[in-house]
Amino acid sequence: MADLPPIVDLRQSATALRVQRGVMRMLRERHDMACYAEVPLANGRRADVLAVGPKGEIWIIEIKSSLIDFQVDRKWPEYREFSDRFFFAKPPELDGEIFPETEGLIVADGHDGAILRDSPDTPLAPARRKALMLKLARMGADRIHTLIDPGPIA
Repeated sequence: MADLPPIVDLRQSATALRVQRGVMRMLRERHDMACYAEVPLANGRRADVLAVGPKGEIWIIEIKSSLIDFQVDRKWPEYREFSDRFFFAKPPELDGEIFPETEGLIVADGHDGAILRDSPDTPLAPARRKALMLKLARMGADRIHTLIDPGPIA
């Protein structure tokens, strides 16, 4: 069971976890999206939040909790090839002007979030979408199994 993906891997800062919570609440409540946290991708990257909409659209949200967090991260363009839409998410206190205008932007706290700037729609190739949806279905089932049966039977 140690190989199953965790729901929270404890690498995130308290700020990043608050932003994640608000983003996921907003996407579920206002956009009817099912959200996954910390999703490993085929290119070796890990999406902070990956959301699947009611028509199968896939959004990836990259959380940035501080200016330094954004400045040192140059891997974010690699998420685009795994999503129809890509967004940065930030806490309210972080200046939104630091983010590229070509990308979507979300502001969120521990309670809610809002889309400040929409993301361009760049549809996934059908084969990539199918592979990603299969991965998400299996990962979701594994995560539920871990919650239901967290350890060995004594």
